[in-house]
Amino acid sequence: MYNEKMYSLGSKRSIIREIFEYCKQRALEIGKDKVFDFSIGNPSVEPPKAISEAIMDLTKNADSVLLHGYTSAQGDLSVRQAIAKHINDRFSAGVSENNIYMTCGAAASLTISLKALFNAGDECILFAPFFTEYRVFVENASGVVIVSKPMEKTFQIDIADFESKITEKTKAVIINSPNNPSGVVYSEETIKSVCAILEKKQAEYNHPIYLIADEPYRELVYDDICVPYIMNYYNNTIVCYSFSKSLSLPGERIGYIAVNPKMENSNEIYLSVCGAGRSLGYVCAPSLFQQVIKKTIGAKCDVNIYKENRDILYKNLTEYGYECVKPDGAFYLFVKALEPDAYKFFEKAKKKEILVVPCDDFGVSGYVRIAYCVDKERIINALPAFKALAKEYNK
Repeated sequence: MYNEKMYSLGSKRSIIREIFEYCKQRALEIGKDKVFDFSIGNPSVEPPKAISEAIMDLTKNADSVLLHGYTSAQGDLSVRQAIAKHINDRFSAGVSENNIYMTCGAAASLTISLKALFNAGDECILFAPFFTEYRVFVENASGVVIVSKPMEKTFQIDIADFESKITEKTKAVIINSPNNPSGVVYSEETIKSVCAILEKKQAEYNHPIYLIADEPYRELVYDDICVPYIMNYYNNTIVCYSFSKSLSLPGERIGYIAVNPKMENSNEIYLSVCGAGRSLGYVCAPSLFQQVIKKTIGAKCDVNIYKENRDILYKNLTEYGYECVKPDGAFYLFVKALEPDAYKFFEKAKKKEILVVPCDDFGVSGYVRIAYCVDKERIINALPAFKALAKEYNK
């Protein structure tokens, strides 16, 4: 009568969305200011002024077909040229417009890329902790998820564990740095080690292993931390990018796929991306926002606002006795639950109207994620509740 797998996905949202929906309902019941919602990564910083200026200019002066009509399936040529130039100016990656495919955000970039690469039974390695929907995306592409556990405390990649998980069936590895949910930025040493192992395993198994870099948080880094651009370290790389976080535009759903021109059979892989986009119905990304991106390429949000939130939260929670991973990027704090069962901890926090996300579905048990992309006032007002919760456990 219907697809039972799709029914299962539709009838139960991800843990993040479940909590987010509960937050909205709870706010209606007791008032928004009394609910400390840290559930979802919805940017709270205003988009750069250039965004609104570009929208006003385009809607006033641009041809309506350019703004609201179909573009080429893979995106407007001039937009793809602008993005390729921007990448090359920053990273000297040698990409052209014929390596770029415009998408409806990072989720579309990932699902298209996986569909382009995977045959039934191919394996995809995920570095824990990982964004919960990766599992859904991989399995929807007929792939098999293999989880590589992280280093304790630092949450850098455990290189030995990673190497042990690669098999002849490994088709791809997804890497996300800055990481959701930990906020960790993988060091250059870590990246080089990952790439060296992939090179060795490609030679051993005599087939490509693709590295898919999911980069929606690339611009959200603190303290002059450098995020290695993975195309420059490994030829068989696909970059999945979204402007949702860097420009505070999550609802506009605009991003791109970049296929490394140095990749083995790069043209064929790009055409497979085009075919996957076609098969999934992900063609002609939103035309207006393609043009907005062209006019504002390189603009950024004020990450200092997130940094201030991070510092307030990290300082106070560690003083209360919480064990936290100090994030170098993104806008999440990864906190060890005050008991082994993160769901039980979540329920106790919930009684104090603190809404955080248990991270078992992220591939790591015993932790919760706090999304601090909120008004500073919410963080400050929530601190007494966090302190009271810690005191209960200390008893």
